[in-house]
Amino acid sequence: MKFTDLPLKPKILTALQRMGYEELTSIQEKTFPHILAGRDLIATAETGSGKTSACGVPLIQLTDQRTTTIQVLIVVPTRELALQYVNEINRIGQDIKVIPFAIVGGFDADIQRAKLRDLVHILIATPGRLIDLLYSGDLSLSQVKTVVLDEADEMFKQGFLEDIDFIFSCLVQKHQTLLFSATMPPEVIKLTEKYLKDPVMVELNKEDISPQALEHRFQLVSQARKLETLLTTLKDKTVNQAIIFCNSKRNVDRLFEKIRDAVPAIELIHGGLEQEKRTSIIRRFRSSQTRFIIATDLAGRGLDFQNVSHVLNYDLPRDHVTYTHRTGRTGRMGKSGIALTFVSGRDLYKAQDLIIRNRITPHWQGKSPDSMKQQRRR
Repeated sequence: MKFTDLPLKPKILTALQRMGYEELTSIQEKTFPHILAGRDLIATAETGSGKTSACGVPLIQLTDQRTTTIQVLIVVPTRELALQYVNEINRIGQDIKVIPFAIVGGFDADIQRAKLRDLVHILIATPGRLIDLLYSGDLSLSQVKTVVLDEADEMFKQGFLEDIDFIFSCLVQKHQTLLFSATMPPEVIKLTEKYLKDPVMVELNKEDISPQALEHRFQLVSQARKLETLLTTLKDKTVNQAIIFCNSKRNVDRLFEKIRDAVPAIELIHGGLEQEKRTSIIRRFRSSQTRFIIATDLAGRGLDFQNVSHVLNYDLPRDHVTYTHRTGRTGRMGKSGIALTFVSGRDLYKAQDLIIRNRITPHWQGKSPDSMKQQRRR
């Protein structure tokens, strides 16, 4: 289905055409009618499936830009995802004057209070700063018509469920609730039972957990040769832009110091950096001023990078869900991508477990686990 087949305002269609959006993704096609009809909705979908626009386009369509009240509240677990929403909604809604704004930690709260007294139609927030402003009386949600909870499983993982309870207690009026999540742990299911009324269920990742535009490569490499192998990989001309994942801030810092002089246009990002610095790094990476980023899993949830050709797991992900979110930074919106994971001998069992759990077809570069077993038998 094409966006032009939908009953969208002409200026929204013009913006989508300008952005190069023509065909709806699966999640957009399945959720749009229900969102426009005012139904509560639960959607589980693979990362990179177009969830931000799945929310943004219909909510912009429904927003009355002539009013000065907050009509939509979007709650997200990270500052980076909040800023991504603002950017996407700005691009889609700028011609019809729909105003988004993000309130997140790491930025001046007084500036955010001043903006809330001005004009905001769609408010995007992380739970902590949102609750601060609700407690202080600087923010009212009394005119909100739609609430979106994105990355609900990550909200649970970060311990935000009590905060979500408080936020919903401030929404006494009738409203629509949309919940998006990559997975549905029991705690999130309880949340949906408590706050959603007769929701429509959309499940797109039941059979295909990992993005299918991805080629999943694995390489057996000893700890002593891992750095050398990484540098060789980064010199490959097919690597247009890449995110290199490590499991901790310390590992990111160490790897950056080891390769920064050998690899041009490389930066690092993790939660130890100031928010302004992180935002600047993401902006440069999106505009391709930076070719490589070494990152913790801060960059593995929800962020949309259009030009990433490769995801490199320098450190093996801690679990299969983390693998899904990391590798989802490439192969997005139907584009092809490559995820390469370095596997040491001691991590082989864990790597094979995440392959089975994510139901992916692994392509082993160099020696495969089977060939190693055969050598041992000899």
